Amino acid sequence: MIIFINDIPVRILKSTETPDAGRINHVIDAAQTPITQASLIHHVWIKNVGEQELDVVLGFLDSKVPTGVLSLLLSVANYDTIKTHLRSKFKVVKAAGGLIRKKDKFLMIYRMKKWDLPKGKKEKGERYKETAVREIEEECNVNVRLGRKICTTWHTYTMNKNAMIKKTRWYVMDLIDDSRMRPAVEEDIEEARWMNRKEVYHALEHSYKSISYVIEKYYEMVELKSTR
Repeated sequence: MIIFINDIPVRILKSTETPDAGRINHVIDAAQTPITQASLIHHVWIKNVGEQELDVVLGFLDSKVPTGVLSLLLSVANYDTIKTHLRSKFKVVKAAGGLIRKKDKFLMIYRMKKWDLPKGKKEKGERYKETAVREIEEECNVNVRLGRKICTTWHTYTMNKNAMIKKTRWYVMDLIDDSRMRPAVEEDIEEARWMNRKEVYHALEHSYKSISYVIEKYYEMVELKSTR
């Protein structure tokens, strides 16, 4: 499970999983060493994380004091218990969105001074796939053909002083018709633009880590398919 807390990627690992050592700058064994904010520098792997240690980490990530952490890996003994404990800290909002393809280009939207992918909240009785297609049509006024699921992201935010966590399922889609494409300004979308791979790469410099993750997972899916 990966969750983006204040745009910092936090990956929760089962005790049997081993992270890629090449992406780790610092290792902390929470069973032997207290977790401090000063120890959270760059890419950190914390072992033996329980509910108490998770609360400490969440407190640091939610602090107004700047932290130097870029990503966190948390190894836990009881994966399901930790996931349940984590979710109990937030109100869960369910959503779905898509990465829309038009030949070699992808549809990006500009909202709240960030480049993003179209997505929206799931309505009662609606399937995630239905949400994704509906939201894309509403936000960009384009018709799409639903494809495979790419991944699921979790990211936190605050609304009316309440801690929220949004669970978003992402799908790859192919364009059917964009002859009437327009950004939904009532949804604070200033622009909807088709971008090639290089343009997307530059747009991600002014985006969210969770959006970079979705696009990264898409290319992993494409590469996996090409090797079969």
